[in-house]
Amino acid sequence: MAPWRETVPADVAQVHGLLRKLAEYEKIEHEFVVTEADLSAALYGEQPKAQAMLAEVEGKAVGVCLWYRTFNSFAGKPGIWIEDVYVDPGYRNRGIARAAFRLLAARALDEGCTAVEWNVLDWNAPAISAYRAMGASARDGWTDQRVSGPALATLAGRG
Repeated sequence: MAPWRETVPADVAQVHGLLRKLAEYEKIEHEFVVTEADLSAALYGEQPKAQAMLAEVEGKAVGVCLWYRTFNSFAGKPGIWIEDVYVDPGYRNRGIARAAFRLLAARALDEGCTAVEWNVLDWNAPAISAYRAMGASARDGWTDQRVSGPALATLAGRG
């Protein structure tokens, strides 16, 4: 199992490259517009928006996990939202991704969080199977919603 470690500013290029590979895997590379400067600001700017970890095998970055804190208003407690987990195909099925989830679960418990949550594409059967094996369950009855691009500007009264 590869060790995960918190990223540092010098890791931004590796994080960026692994996130690009994730976008390609998810068939949404057209949505991948983040720059290394954007990531650096989000992870290490004056007001960081997210945190990241890298998994390394023999000094090579083979996985990335990006997450941020949420808040559950009904429980009055924080949570952790995993935005992305990606492990290079040649390093899958070694427990690397599961180790990231384990680390974040421990962090959630230590910080008094109510849950660790994430999305998964409905066609990604291998990931869904792995998540079920970890004890995760789908939130039936909930459907993600998103407003972006021109619709976001219109909603804001600027379109």
